[in-house]
Amino acid sequence: MGFSRADLESFRDRTVPDLLPDPLRLLFVGINPGLWTAATGAHFARPGNRFYPALHRAGITETLVDAADGYDPADLAQLTERGIGISNVCPRATARADELTRDELHEGAERLDRLIRERRPAVVAVLGITAYRSAFDRPKATTGRQESPWPGTELFVAPNPSGLNAHSSLDDLVRTYREIARAAGIVSTPRG
Repeated sequence: MGFSRADLESFRDRTVPDLLPDPLRLLFVGINPGLWTAATGAHFARPGNRFYPALHRAGITETLVDAADGYDPADLAQLTERGIGISNVCPRATARADELTRDELHEGAERLDRLIRERRPAVVAVLGITAYRSAFDRPKATTGRQESPWPGTELFVAPNPSGLNAHSSLDDLVRTYREIARAAGIVSTPRG
C-alpha cells in the first residue's frame, strides 16, 4: 500500500486505538501516531521506523512484524499473545511529533496515568526522552529505568524508534528493548 502526501494529510488529527491485550505485560508508549499509522491503523507502521526490527532482533517477536499495510493477523497475534500493548502519549496523528503542544503532552500524560492504573501492566516503556520530559514534567530525566509512580509497574524511558531519530542506532534500540522485555518477563536469555 502506498500513500501520496495528500492521502496522508487526510489522516491528520485522527486517532489510532490503543493495542491493549489482556493480560497486559508490557506497554510501549509512543509519542503520537504518525500519518502513516493513522492511515493503516497499525502502530509504528511507517516504513523505516525501527520499532518492529528492534523487537524482532531483541527476541521479543519470533518474526519481523511488517505493519506498513496494517497488521497481518499473525503479526498482531505475536504481540497480543505475549501481552505486548501499544499506546501513545498523545492520540492525535501528526506528520511530526514537534507539532504537539505542551498542553497536549500534559493531557496525554494524565490519560496514560489513568490507563496504567486501570490496566496495571508489569512494565511501561515510553519511547522518546524529549516527550517524556515534557509530558511528565521531568526535565532532567535520562533514558533507562525511572522511578515509577505506579505501584507494581516498572517504568523505562527508551529512545524513539523513528527513522528521524539519529541519536540511537538500531543496535542501541535492540539492547534497550531487550532489557525492557526482560523486566516484563517476555524474554529471559540474551540473544545475539
